[in-house]
Amino acid sequence: MTEPALKLEQVEKTFDKIRAVDKVSLDVSQGEFFSLLGPSGSGKTTLLRIIAGLETPGNGSVHIGGRDVTRLPPYVRGIGMVFQDFLLFPHKIVADNITFPLKMQRLPRSKQKEQLDWVLSLVRMEGYENRYPHQLSGGQKQRVALARGLVARPDILLLDEPLANLDLELRKEMEVEMRRFQAELDIPFIYVTHNQEEALTLSSRMAVMHNGKFEQVGAKLDLYSNPKTRFVASFLGSPNHIRGKLKRVDGNIGSLQWKGLDLFIPLPSGTNSGDKIDYFLKHERISIQSPRQTDPVRSENRLVGNLRDIIFKGQHSDYFVILENGEELIVSAATDLPSLKIRQPVEVCWLPEAGDAFLAQGE
Repeated sequence: MTEPALKLEQVEKTFDKIRAVDKVSLDVSQGEFFSLLGPSGSGKTTLLRIIAGLETPGNGSVHIGGRDVTRLPPYVRGIGMVFQDFLLFPHKIVADNITFPLKMQRLPRSKQKEQLDWVLSLVRMEGYENRYPHQLSGGQKQRVALARGLVARPDILLLDEPLANLDLELRKEMEVEMRRFQAELDIPFIYVTHNQEEALTLSSRMAVMHNGKFEQVGAKLDLYSNPKTRFVASFLGSPNHIRGKLKRVDGNIGSLQWKGLDLFIPLPSGTNSGDKIDYFLKHERISIQSPRQTDPVRSENRLVGNLRDIIFKGQHSDYFVILENGEELIVSAATDLPSLKIRQPVEVCWLPEAGDAFLAQGE
């Protein structure tokens, strides 16, 4: 069996009695673009710093390329790092910023020039060698930061929210570019972000972190379509959140009483009539249309409401529907639905399995 490029075994880190990373284990293969996704304070940046050697775990081990590097300093781990803040030296030209890690390694000038030429070509910054950071755009600064992380040809590149300070257009451009860099280099990229859209765009696999633990690890489409925990279901996709009481059980389908409305939902394991249930329904899994006169099919959720607003988002629009019980659902659907008018009745429908149901936590 091929040795994983990165292996974490039961890694823990505590700060002032707070468990920032809690018994985390992970294997990342050669050539994977792997994202650590989670809200602020979930432990993802601390875990990245442990991989980098900037933090020492209280327990557990870190292996890179089959080597135990748990107690080794960053400069002998074979890693590159790119940070949220570009951290470029303002008084140094681009060439000197990029080759700084090579100078620290005392590489000969000829080798530094060879590596510089290679990485400038990779990030498409030829001709900018003699400019200073203040003469660069935000996107160009980010490319220089990436070049500095890659110039030593690391075994793994670690990226800590590197696109957070870029505007939307530049972020989209750099997402495409980073996928290209990773594919050309065929090394693991470990990417930390709280932005789920970035993680879903960039990753081949990902882990959702919460309270220092991995809630779920796997292929991005599997996490998005088949969340295994309540937190993953609520965090990925920003879904509609419906909380109600389980009224009736019929095989794998339950009837959920939700503020005067009855919904069909997939039945969570280990639940009984009377339990409180959290049901998460992604916006794009609901259809919307003018009200029909036909009866709904068995086990189809079909509700009538009034269209409060339409938010245009390009190829799709978000439709805000006030239901008969006063609650609001958001539906993402095609922009070109001319029959739908604000303040007019609409019908929304979906199958039970379009949403994800879990036993409710808290009130």
